[in-house]
Amino acid sequence: MFSDSTVFKLSKLFRLQWEPAQESHVLLYPEGMVKLNGSAGEILSRLDGVKPISEVVNEIEKKFNAADIRKDVFSFVEIALKQGWICEDEEGR
Repeated sequence: MFSDSTVFKLSKLFRLQWEPAQESHVLLYPEGMVKLNGSAGEILSRLDGVKPISEVVNEIEKKFNAADIRKDVFSFVEIALKQGWICEDEEGR
């Protein structure tokens, strides 16, 4: 489990980019590509190895004028961790 102060970054095997043809963010990796929905793209694009996850939640809440999305962001981060898309950044603290 992780806390509000945990810092994440993309795993080295993946590259996140905006794909105009797909009109979405995608995760590229040697074997293929994962097309992300809008929420996933917003979250992953902010996991920079510097900001704690609490700051990511705050940025998204401000951008979309939303409230109480912490649980949803944390749930997605858990999935992304299990998929190996992201990792905890020990140096980012």
